[in-house]
Amino acid sequence: MMPRRICLAIVTLSGLSSVSAQAADIQITIDKMVYAPAEATAKVGDTIEWVNKDILAHTATAKTNDWDVTIAPNKTVRMVLKKSGEVDYHCKFHPNMNGHVTVGN
Repeated sequence: MMPRRICLAIVTLSGLSSVSAQAADIQITIDKMVYAPAEATAKVGDTIEWVNKDILAHTATAKTNDWDVTIAPNKTVRMVLKKSGEVDYHCKFHPNMNGHVTVGN
């Protein structure tokens, strides 16, 4: 029979291996008709927080049709990433606005 202290250590250490990493928040700001950062890296389950500092509405529309988020002027919208891959996105209202997100597993 193992001493009580060793059993407790084994139970505690085995519990650590089942803890998953927490999802992250990635903030992308829209200011003066530009996404910043223009390129971001994230993982499935992470949340993108779109912060629109402009006086105009914008979208973050994935060219893969994975998402289409409308962000009102001076508002913030949150979106959880559900699929991995390389995603180019743009603003439907202002096609010169472009960005890229690499979403890993």
